[in-house]
Amino acid sequence: MIFSEVYDEGNDRVFVLRDTIEVRVPHQFYTKLSKKYSDEEIVSMHEPKVLKHHCTHRPLVYVTKESEIPLIGHTAFGLIDRGTNLIQVRPISGCNLNCIFCSVDEGHTQTRQTDFIVDTDYLVEEFAKLAALKGDDIEAHIDGQGEPFLYPYMVELLEKLRKVPGVKVISAQSNGMVLDEEKIKAMSGLLDRINLSLSSMDERTGQILAGTKKFSVEHVKNVARWCLENDIDVLLAPVWVPGFNDGEIEKIIEFGLEIGVGRKYPGFGIQNYVRYQFGKKVRGKPLRFDQFFEKLEEFERKYDLHLRLTPQDFGIHKAKSLPRAFRKGDLVKVQIVAPGRVFGEMLAVASGRVIGVLTDKPVGSHITAEITRTTDNVYNAVLR
Repeated sequence: MIFSEVYDEGNDRVFVLRDTIEVRVPHQFYTKLSKKYSDEEIVSMHEPKVLKHHCTHRPLVYVTKESEIPLIGHTAFGLIDRGTNLIQVRPISGCNLNCIFCSVDEGHTQTRQTDFIVDTDYLVEEFAKLAALKGDDIEAHIDGQGEPFLYPYMVELLEKLRKVPGVKVISAQSNGMVLDEEKIKAMSGLLDRINLSLSSMDERTGQILAGTKKFSVEHVKNVARWCLENDIDVLLAPVWVPGFNDGEIEKIIEFGLEIGVGRKYPGFGIQNYVRYQFGKKVRGKPLRFDQFFEKLEEFERKYDLHLRLTPQDFGIHKAKSLPRAFRKGDLVKVQIVAPGRVFGEMLAVASGRVIGVLTDKPVGSHITAEITRTTDNVYNAVLR
């Protein structure tokens, strides 16, 4: 076990694993344990200790098979099956940036209270069960509520997903900032495509959109080049935020054409900023979708590109999905097993699904909840 950082903070001895997982051991216990055990033994085996996400500093729930928290039912972690041959794989939540347009209010947030990380073997085991329903042309798409490449076991995850029968494509989302040339080389032959968030070619504008001066346009441009050099196709995915990067979209297209993105898949996935209920709200008026598509049509003519994308452009089609465990309105007896992703939510378990329940009941409670959402086997409920 190699620690990327070890330091003292407040009343804790803090061990950082792979730049992501903070293990906090109270000094009073660390002092006693260190007389008999190594740091590795203390971190691995002894209580009390607290896990935190090193980037967000939020409590971190480690989801393992032994935790008995299912991987189907929540959008913050695990697997999402939307009835196609694409399975969303979410190994970790939390982000290193603070994008002003973030649809899930990541970064500096008033709504998110907990982060999650999933054990690799558990994630792949459950993925394989789901993939067995889907046929022989499955896309494993690694994304999440935040930056997926904060997951410290990404290469191991890619290697194991590649061995799952039926998997033909592995793709991932990223803002690029935690990637470097060495990490990208390690993923050559494992990752087919990366959807890279790049919303400006100007450094200052890029930092404003990212919500931090730590963001570097030049670094993300290099990430795109390194990916292509290692046979990982690149899709540039800017978010068009009116009043902020109106003049940048064409520059991003020109940069992508220059370096040769979209060798096998579409090279550009331009997104229109949308104000989501639980997302961040940017000042100004978003583009209407008819205006947005008119602009894309202009760019298509000017650059001889296909920009108004559909799932079919990526080979995505309908496929068998998991049956729903509940119906909207069902009253279900559930057990509270962990804090929820957002304030006011707790995670509960029933019938092999994880359910986000609006309640303040503590972990271990058994309650009756009314199911309020079942779309895509994602479940929300309220206390009854």
